[in-house]
Amino acid sequence: MTEVSELVMTKPTAFEVAYVINPWMRPTLWRESPAALRARANLCWQQLHDDLCARGTRVHLVAAVPGLPDLVFPANAAVVLERRVLLSRFAHAERRGEEPVFNAFFQSLRRDGIVESVATMPSGIVQEGAGDCLWDAHRQLFWVGYGQRSCRAAAEVIADYFACDIQPLELVDSRFYHLDIALAALESGELLYCPRAFSPAGLAAIHSRVPAALRIEVTEEEAAQFCINTVSVHSCLYMTPPGKRLAGLLAARGYHLYQTDLTPFLLAGGGAACLTLRLDHRRRQETVSANGDIPHEHRN
Repeated sequence: MTEVSELVMTKPTAFEVAYVINPWMRPTLWRESPAALRARANLCWQQLHDDLCARGTRVHLVAAVPGLPDLVFPANAAVVLERRVLLSRFAHAERRGEEPVFNAFFQSLRRDGIVESVATMPSGIVQEGAGDCLWDAHRQLFWVGYGQRSCRAAAEVIADYFACDIQPLELVDSRFYHLDIALAALESGELLYCPRAFSPAGLAAIHSRVPAALRIEVTEEEAAQFCINTVSVHSCLYMTPPGKRLAGLLAARGYHLYQTDLTPFLLAGGGAACLTLRLDHRRRQETVSANGDIPHEHRN
């Protein structure tokens, strides 16, 4: 790797499945063997963490907090670009206790010079971080999901705060409650996506932005394994096992797959990308004009 990737993770020491706020959550199954599942969750998380660190990734850890089991999914904490942080506002009361925890964490990163600024979504505008806002480094835009856990108005806030191009996408299937379960923008320019998750207008937007040769369709069955919920670092993809068809297709396109059993987290509706938040997204230098201004264009 030519650059060190940076991301945020939270150890799963307080993780459990205690309530239902998405269709995947299975508190009944968790209660059948909580000690075994918690031990397995710690092992699975550690494997993902160690795989990332072994290949040059720098991880910043958020301390776990008892009573906030979904703090283990920091992807939903914020949107980050060019060391600027826009904190999320959660749709469900069960997760709102995470907001001050993540605010304090990012303020500490700001004091340490790791991020430059920290802002919060306006009151009344729900937006759940990078779970619903994915940076596409190839196209230099944010794909912005809405309709399930984030509201449409958040897209304009993101465009204004980061002065960048956006492409809103409406999510129409409750199973794909966040965009990062239904779409992944790989660093090569290829796009993993499950068509069933999107409205006709959303699919049309994807097709207009991404040539057919760069679109990788994922079946509903594959998406249900959370294989789209991948961490893409250069040609490496960190994900739950995607199955033979998709694994073969990705390998044939030159990707190195690092597959991790994340079964305990699937019981809460989260995969590899949910367990991380990238801090290192940058614009390409040529997107900045000669006078230092960043072009501000957002398309709807």
